Amino acid sequence: MSERPHPLPRSHFLRFETIATRWMDNDAYGHVNNVVHYSLFDTAVNRYLIEAGALDIHAGAVIGLVVETRCHYFESIAFPQTVHAGLRVAHRGRTSVQYELGLFADDAPLSAAVGRFVHVYVDRETRRPVPLPDILLAALAPLQANPA
Repeated sequence: MSERPHPLPRSHFLRFETIATRWMDNDAYGHVNNVVHYSLFDTAVNRYLIEAGALDIHAGAVIGLVVETRCHYFESIAFPQTVHAGLRVAHRGRTSVQYELGLFADDAPLSAAVGRFVHVYVDRETRRPVPLPDILLAALAPLQANPA
């Protein structure tokens, strides 16, 4: 049986992306709706890859398709809090990357949520898996928990 998920400290992550919550992110219960967490994961990963020069969302020959996501929730996040999304690469395959993420509200020392986000990298036109390009491998290196 696997260990029960638990909040993670900031030190678990190797990079942080700061994302502002929006008024519309709150639901009727007064906190950021669960589906927004997945949007935050997607934003954090793709912003990092774009800024690192590893992803051209408009014209790149290789794109990452999400094939799996998962999230465990521990604390509420609500507008107008700022989210610090911690990133690290938990596993890198030949054509895929498993990202581990933690969402931290403002200056909280422990994550309000932790998740997994898996990209399979494919040819933009054929949608068939391709080996991870060198530029992507270089961008992933600083995020790797256990470099290969």
